Amino acid sequence: MRWNQVDPQAHVEVLVVGISGNQPVEERIRSLYPDRLDEWVRRGDISTKQGELRLLPTLTGTVERVLFVGLGKTEGLTPDTLRRLFGKAAQFLKTRNLSKATVDATTFPDQPVELIAETFGLATYEVKHYKTTTHATYELDLTIWSDAGERDVERGEALAEATNLARRLVTMPGNLLTAPALADEARFIAERYGHDLKVLEKEEMEALGMGALLAVNQGSTIPPKLIVLEYRGAGDEAPIAVVGKGVTFDTGGYSIKPKDGIVGMKGDMGGAAAVLGLFEALGKLKPNVNVLGVIPATDNMISGDAFKPDDVITSMAGKTIEILNTDAEGRLVLADAVTYAKEYKPKMIIDLATLTGGVLVALGTEITGALTNDAALYSRFEAVTQETNEMVWQMPYVDQFIKQVRRSDVADLNNSPGRMGHMIFGGAFVGEFVGETPWLHLDIAGTSEQKAATELGPKGATGVMVRSLYRFVEREG
Repeated sequence: MRWNQVDPQAHVEVLVVGISGNQPVEERIRSLYPDRLDEWVRRGDISTKQGELRLLPTLTGTVERVLFVGLGKTEGLTPDTLRRLFGKAAQFLKTRNLSKATVDATTFPDQPVELIAETFGLATYEVKHYKTTTHATYELDLTIWSDAGERDVERGEALAEATNLARRLVTMPGNLLTAPALADEARFIAERYGHDLKVLEKEEMEALGMGALLAVNQGSTIPPKLIVLEYRGAGDEAPIAVVGKGVTFDTGGYSIKPKDGIVGMKGDMGGAAAVLGLFEALGKLKPNVNVLGVIPATDNMISGDAFKPDDVITSMAGKTIEILNTDAEGRLVLADAVTYAKEYKPKMIIDLATLTGGVLVALGTEITGALTNDAALYSRFEAVTQETNEMVWQMPYVDQFIKQVRRSDVADLNNSPGRMGHMIFGGAFVGEFVGETPWLHLDIAGTSEQKAATELGPKGATGVMVRSLYRFVEREG
């Protein structure tokens, strides 16, 4: 993507402009249709209705075609409304294979350059597939005209690319994106941007006493990895720790998932994908903040060595855990990862996980469930998600739920008190390992993937929380 100031002399194949019902069309746009544009708008050939698109050839000048984007009335246009309009326009260009376009940001309220760059990158994303028949990949060559600076274009483009990276990882099949392969993806990012990277092997985890993570890995022939990334942009300040669940395939173990529920479990590493997307964005944009990323990576398989219901295991923190459900494995790997992250003395911990089916029952597929021990932390994060439209909803983290996680005749904790309040139990279990550190838990099981295409991209992986995480850590720096 490129940024330029408005250049009426530039040759443009498709010019994307906004047109509203209560604002006059700029003279330089009207000049492309001598004496005709006002009449066409009046007759409805060019619609100002919100979301309506019209592509017309020009009658004169250096612009070949104009894509008019109906804005309705400009009063009350929200960033999310504009995001959807830009996404619709981007997909319109894609379906017609119009690969070179210019968006005139000055024709949209407040010249939302970053939003344009971000949305066009998200909306034109294509799902990676493994079919032997191939088709041409669509690549949009986009220029944005604006009085704003080029940095806004860079930010929007970087956040879209980081989100699309997370989308790609969630889409990859579990036989290709194993724990070692996930560590390789982290290595590619670290080498490209100079991040510090450490990958703990199984023997090192054994030495540290990571019995919870290792229990989940027991049934697998593929070794686990604990992936640790560091971005240093703020000297010696304490980092923000971001922990992402990296279960590369989840059978449920001996508490095996049903045949319909097991399909799609390649995406049980959506939290890990968000962490890697965040570090992609950090590398590109280099904010003044320190960030620690921790990803516990393994699959959850069944074999003669796999852990079982009624087992008692010991976590890195020294707490014992009675296993009541081997399909409640995400909270186990997070327990050891959070404990490890605390050794860096972070100022806060944010964990992300496709953790529970309970969050879908509670909140559906549009809202991420959240737990926290710090109301101010949650408020700051929620404010960011309102800008990105990655909605969150705080669930109660109270003694009644905490006591049930601690209820066991044989161990300090149990990993599955039951179905009622399931989402809260999953988060509350992780909270047992956080201690006094400010903490935010995000259950993205409902929002990590979408069942139908939207204005922001195709069905499948969403890359949820990459954009929110980046904006949040940037502001906290």
